[in-house]
Amino acid sequence: MARFRWHAIMSRMQHEKDRTVLSLKTAILATVLVAVLGFGAGFFAGHSAFVQAGVLSGGVPSGVDLDPLWKAWEILDDNFVPDAVSTSTPLATTTAELNEQKVYGMISGLAASLHDPYTFFLPPVENTQFAEDMSGAFEGVGMEIDVKKGVLTVVSPLKGTPSERAGMKAGDVILKIDDVSTEGMDVTTAVKRIRGPKGTVVALTVFRLGWSESRVIEITRDVISIPIVNTTVREDGIFVIQVATFTANAPDLFRDALREFVKSGKTKLILDLRGNPGGYLDGAVNMGSWFLPLGAVIVTEDYAGHVPNVVHRSLGYDIFNDNLKMVVLVDKGSASASEILAGALRTHGVAKIVGTNTFGKGVVQELFPITEDTSLKVTVARWLTPDGKKIPHDGIVPDVMSTTTEELIKEKKDVQMERAAEVINKM
Repeated sequence: MARFRWHAIMSRMQHEKDRTVLSLKTAILATVLVAVLGFGAGFFAGHSAFVQAGVLSGGVPSGVDLDPLWKAWEILDDNFVPDAVSTSTPLATTTAELNEQKVYGMISGLAASLHDPYTFFLPPVENTQFAEDMSGAFEGVGMEIDVKKGVLTVVSPLKGTPSERAGMKAGDVILKIDDVSTEGMDVTTAVKRIRGPKGTVVALTVFRLGWSESRVIEITRDVISIPIVNTTVREDGIFVIQVATFTANAPDLFRDALREFVKSGKTKLILDLRGNPGGYLDGAVNMGSWFLPLGAVIVTEDYAGHVPNVVHRSLGYDIFNDNLKMVVLVDKGSASASEILAGALRTHGVAKIVGTNTFGKGVVQELFPITEDTSLKVTVARWLTPDGKKIPHDGIVPDVMSTTTEELIKEKKDVQMERAAEVINKM
């Protein structure tokens, strides 16, 4: 079935691991904002290659008048009287704390002025939550959200989480969080309102395509432990690997799943990326490398001329021969790193894609440390598939379209999986 050079591959993987390609300083983020999980499943290099001419390192950009800013600062210092009733932010109790809050507010406003939902500031609490989320365990409702076409939208509820049990679906529009309207709300603010301790309840006012009016869905928060990789063997002999998200340990778990696949002696593989919102880009590159020859392009980061594009290529594990029959299963909850992996496998002729259009997130973020406990996440580039195409806003179109309904899901009839099986059996 496979010319399985396992020991050589394991040695090469250990070498790659020793290079810490997924270290905190060098990891690449390829994700929709993992907003209710946290603030993004992964992050970018800690240095910036985008210091423009005319900007003084550590100083004021040339030609920029900051006098109005300092005037506003002084006016607030002299006149502002806080109202403990109207604010949702803990009030500063010292001058130093108040000044820190104002500095954080200025950075947040600077990021918000770019009108990019993926560019925002992470103050200490949110920065810590971001790091916690990457461990794969946290307290919340367990779904991904994003601002899409100006509205707060569910990217994907994760399997087995409170959001899925409550009936949330990919594509749901969140109109209110508790009694607060989400109109004009950014993802960071939404996250703060939706997240919370285990056992507490959040009420979401939701509208779904096909509904005549919105509905209120109450979700009890819980500890979320993400099942990253799951394997099953269907009765018809097709091996299925489901990847829920691209966390730091996903490549190792995927390797173990492939070991199971090889030991099973099966030749047909369905890679289920439905509901996978993305994560570390290195995870997508690593997983794709099991099926692609050394040097094959998996994805390119297009920096629009700011700096040279960065091409991410297969590490060349390439353990399978032409006997492998493979389908990648996707839906509108498949985003970013999922889209990168699915697109690469199709472009190189390894797999067909079955399901519905993917989410359509083709932008790259980099996480820049501001202080020891704060960061700034910035959109710095766009993803290009191996054939040089941008991931469209409407998502990647599958080779074979297969949709499902709420009724079928309730009846636990996975028609998309069955369609994928039909396709693979004809390959």
